Amino acid sequence: MKPQLFVPLVTYPDANSEAVAASTVALAQQLGGDLNAVVFNVDIPDVTNVLSRLLMDLPEMIRLAETRSRERGEGLLKAFVKAAEARKVTLSTDRKIGGVALLGELAAEYARYFDLSAIGWEANNPTSQQTAEAVVFGSGRPALLLPEEAKIGPLKRIAIAWDGSRVAARAVADAIPLLHQAESIHVLTVPDEKPLKEKQAGERLAHHLRRNGLAVQAAAIVAEDRPIAVTLQEHALGLKADLLVMGGYGHSRVRDFVLGGATRGVLEELRLPVLMSH
Repeated sequence: MKPQLFVPLVTYPDANSEAVAASTVALAQQLGGDLNAVVFNVDIPDVTNVLSRLLMDLPEMIRLAETRSRERGEGLLKAFVKAAEARKVTLSTDRKIGGVALLGELAAEYARYFDLSAIGWEANNPTSQQTAEAVVFGSGRPALLLPEEAKIGPLKRIAIAWDGSRVAARAVADAIPLLHQAESIHVLTVPDEKPLKEKQAGERLAHHLRRNGLAVQAAAIVAEDRPIAVTLQEHALGLKADLLVMGGYGHSRVRDFVLGGATRGVLEELRLPVLMSH
C-alpha cells in the first residue's frame, strides 16, 4: 500500500512560497507515496455597515483579498503539477474555503484522512507556522515539517529526541517505517534540560530499536545555556541527520494552547526537516 501524503497550502494572509512544491514532491518520491495537495482559500464575511462602505469601501477590499487568495492558490497548484510531473509522482489537488480564523482547523481536520502531513514551513511566514501548529496538535496524525529551502534526498540518517514521554513514544512509533529505511539512527537525550524519569532512557530506547534490527546509537547531550530546540537541532545537524523525530508537547489551558519549550522553539525556528507527533 502506498502512503498517502497530505500537503496543506495556505494563501491568506501569507501564502506559502512555491518552494514547498519541490520539497514535498521530493519527499513523496522518497517515500514512494501519493501526494494530495489542498489549497485553503479565505472567505471573509461581508460588511454591511454603511459608514464602512463610504469611508473605506471594505466590500471592495474584501473582494480583492479573496481574489488574491484564490490566485495564490492556483499558482501553488500549478507549481505542484509541474514538480509532480517532473518526478513522476501521483498528485491529486483540491480547494477548500474557510474563515480567516478557521483555516488551520480545516487543515487539521482534512489531515486526519491521510497517513502523513508534509508542511512547508517558512521563516517569515507566520501563517505557515500557525498552520503547522494547527495540524500537529489537531490532526491526530504525524506531521513532517519542511524548511522553505530544504533539499529532500534519501532519509538515511535520523535523529530522535527522546525524553521517555508519551508524545516522544508516539513520534517514534509514527516514524517506524522511516527508521527501517535509515542507515543510522541516533537517540538524543538532554539530561540537563529537565530531569528524566530514567537515567538510561536513551539507551533503553536504542536497545529496543536494535532488537528490531536497526542500527542505533544513544547519546546524552548538554544544553548548557542554549534553548533546548537549538540544542537538539544543532546536534542533529552536526550528525548530518536528514530528519529529526520528536514529540510535540502541548496542553490546553483554558482557551490557550501552551507549548513545551522544545516544541515552541522548533515551530518558531526550524533548521532541518522534523517529524513531529502529538
